[in-house]
Amino acid sequence: MPVRKAVIPAAGLGTRFLPATKAQAKEMIPIIDKPAVQYIVEEAVEAGLTDVLFISGRSKRAIEDHFDRSPELEASLSASGKTAQLAEVIAIAELAYVHSVRQPEARGLGHAISFAERHVGNEPFVVMLGDDLMLDATVLKQMVAAHEVHGCSVVALKRIPGPSISAYGCVAINGYTDDGFAKITELVEKPPFASAPSDLAIMGRYLFTPSIFAKIAATPPGRGNEIQITDAMTLLLADEPILGVVFDEGRYDVGNKPDFLRATVEFALMRDDLGPDFELYLRDLLASRPPRS
Repeated sequence: MPVRKAVIPAAGLGTRFLPATKAQAKEMIPIIDKPAVQYIVEEAVEAGLTDVLFISGRSKRAIEDHFDRSPELEASLSASGKTAQLAEVIAIAELAYVHSVRQPEARGLGHAISFAERHVGNEPFVVMLGDDLMLDATVLKQMVAAHEVHGCSVVALKRIPGPSISAYGCVAINGYTDDGFAKITELVEKPPFASAPSDLAIMGRYLFTPSIFAKIAATPPGRGNEIQITDAMTLLLADEPILGVVFDEGRYDVGNKPDFLRATVEFALMRDDLGPDFELYLRDLLASRPPRS
């Protein structure tokens, strides 16, 4: 079946960005003038997905509102003759079919994904983590292409050298398919550096067959008393293959403050309306600042 649906877990509290996230969803923190979650949805749409489900929590109503029509705002923009802005806000509501379901308590990524079962049904689907911002949809398109050929689950992988691998789900692989996809043989959630099976970390893009739901249901709570998706994927791997798309560049962890700043700067530099002047400002600023000791 074609991959049409994306699931975006968005029930987390965003504690790494307190106090900014005390009263607003972390997914709505803007990268320049667009909330981070809009970049995620646009990536899904660019990859050919047409249906988006948010797994949300009690404080995430702003996400649903952002992707809905806003008659009052549209009327004000129309009356003011702000046609470009009017078209932009209408286009947000027309990006995809957007739905939401509420996760009553946060019990891990596997638990969050389980709430998508009724909506997804018997179709393959993509899970996109909101903290992982991608420069474009290249990796996601490759994942969809891998599924179309091989019919199995696919994840995005990036090499993370050194002890930092312990912050991620990690995989072991046994070579590559003829068309270049990594053949995964083992998955470990946040392994100690000394015992990590490789330096290949799972990034925040997953493409699952619907078989994953039964595996989540069979997965007992693990680290932190949470239902880890890596554990469910280990059960899935016993029954069917899982492939990986290995990439090097173009990913930002916007739940991390330094990476959030890097994304803001680099995205601004890429924009025609901001990039040239902003680059000059940065060059002047850095030239005028004394070096840090």
